Formats: sequence, structure tokens, C-alpha cells
Amino acid sequence: MSAPNRHVAAPTSTSTVPVLALRSLAVATVVVLGWQFVTAAGLFTGGDVGPHGTGAIVLHVVTGLTALAAGWLGGVRGGPWWPTVVAGAVFAFTFVQASFGDIAGLVVHVPGAMALTVGSVWVAAWSFLHAR
Repeated sequence: MSAPNRHVAAPTSTSTVPVLALRSLAVATVVVLGWQFVTAAGLFTGGDVGPHGTGAIVLHVVTGLTALAAGWLGGVRGGPWWPTVVAGAVFAFTFVQASFGDIAGLVVHVPGAMALTVGSVWVAAWSFLHAR
């Protein structure tokens, strides 16, 4: 009968907190994007830009924090660098999206929303499937 290996370190808060932060923020990003899709429809029916504009500000903040959490996780765990790059690109692209948010810019804004969604869902999925 073999004894358990006592030389393996148990997970510590130093290694689990960045994972939880990334997972929480990545899911929050996807939720805020969902809000943006719902409130965008109101813009075409003569609704106020307020809820969509507020969501854009929240999206800037949440994606920025997600990028920081991905960098934090990469720094603590020494894992791959590309989740941080993708999260940072999503954050930067939210500002491009905001600059094309008027009716004339919808030819860029709508496909851009799809790109933000793909990048955000990818970071969220990676955080649950590979960031252990």
C-alpha cells in the first residue's frame, strides 16, 4: 500500500485567487456583452442611448480588469502569454467599438461586436478549461 505524497504542495490562495479573479471577470465580461446586445436593439426603435452607453463604460472597466487578471495569473503561474494578449486586445478593441458607435459607424460596430464576443467567450472558456 502506498502512502500519499507529502511533498506535493497543496493549492494556496496565492495560486487560486488569480484563477477565481479571471474566471469571475471573464464571465462578467460576457454578461455585460449580453447587456450590450439587448440594449442596442433599443437604439433602433428610438430608445435612449443611456443604458447602452452606460454598458459601454462598464464593458471598458470589466475588460480592463479581465486583462489585468489574465496578466496576474500568467505572472503567478508562468503559463501561456496569449490569454493575456487576447484579453488585452479585447480591452483595447472596446475603445475602437465606442468610437464607431454612431449610426454611420455601424458597418464597423456590428462586426466589431462579434469580434469582442468571440474574444471574450474564448478568454472565459480558457479560464475554466485550462487555468487550473
